[in-house]
Amino acid sequence: MSALFSPLALRSVVLPNRIAMSPMCQYMADDGIASPWHMVHLGSRAVGGTGLVIAEATAVEPTGRLTPGCLGLWSKAHAEALRPVTDFIKSQGSVPAIQLAHGGRKSARNRPWDGNDALPSEAAWPTHAPSPLSFGDYRQPHEMTEADLDRIEAAFVESTRLAHLAGFRVLTLHFAHGYLFHQFYSPLTNLRDDAWGGDPERRLAYPLRVVNAIRAAWPEVLPLGLRLSFEDWAPGGFGPDDATAAAAKFRDAGVDVIECSSAGLVPDEKVSVYPGYHVPFSRRVRAETGVATATVGVIFDPHQANSIIEDGSADLVMMARAQLDDPYWAHRAAEQLEDNSTWPLPYRRAVRRFRGFQEEFPMGRGEQ
Repeated sequence: MSALFSPLALRSVVLPNRIAMSPMCQYMADDGIASPWHMVHLGSRAVGGTGLVIAEATAVEPTGRLTPGCLGLWSKAHAEALRPVTDFIKSQGSVPAIQLAHGGRKSARNRPWDGNDALPSEAAWPTHAPSPLSFGDYRQPHEMTEADLDRIEAAFVESTRLAHLAGFRVLTLHFAHGYLFHQFYSPLTNLRDDAWGGDPERRLAYPLRVVNAIRAAWPEVLPLGLRLSFEDWAPGGFGPDDATAAAAKFRDAGVDVIECSSAGLVPDEKVSVYPGYHVPFSRRVRAETGVATATVGVIFDPHQANSIIEDGSADLVMMARAQLDDPYWAHRAAEQLEDNSTWPLPYRRAVRRFRGFQEEFPMGRGEQ
């Protein structure tokens, strides 16, 4: 068995392999309610052999949505719409997960294909952030009051309970990519001088407070993940040393997996992108803190993914665009690594026969 296809135990949950579909916004919800698109989008990756299938950044309150089409989880109706999705993912041997999020100052925009510009005032909602700083041409947010802090914490706790009701087995938190909690812990976006801003410890205080509340609400036997930004890619920003120290604190608060990512905080960032560019962050934090890690970022080659697990750089490999391009990436990866591919029973005989045709007719052409 290759390292990539070895199981991974996280608390009481055992992932069948080390492949995770990274949460990707689909903008196909109606008032936050999941649509048939989500069943097909998420379900097809489970059919495709992905071990951990993570639903997109899901807003904990209406004003936390990035766009009107973003998925939400703030009522029982939202949870009930997701239950058939989680049931199907489990039926395919995969593990369903969901990422809870709040956009903070990056909220209230049109869908990308509608221009990604600010919503008209009649359709927009107020945005909130640690400090009243806009992201580029985005709407200026309100500086969060103590009442706002309490409300959003309570919203995350309620969404956590609803995620369990919906049948998810892994919960992850979006604390990266310039969204609300990243805005708190980065010195570029948190200019507060109260208990929630200033030095690194105070900038991290509110994110830690919310993690502790979520961990208390999420069943003890189920794992909790957290996506953390390791680099703001801008002068004076949050960096790898800060992130490694923060990861240790989140581990102590009950986080089981740190998902290593970066960027998205400021418009003028200068990102250095190459295949596996977050792997060094994952390798470091795993070695220095002992926490399990997931890495993401321009990973699409099965041998590359396998080596990341094999050499101890990460416990999970998360893929986004590669899995949009090919929902069956995991099955094809198993074949390339000469591992045991487990195509679903309805496909298995046909795939084997097709492989035979490929060997018999390598050019794919018959007589003219």
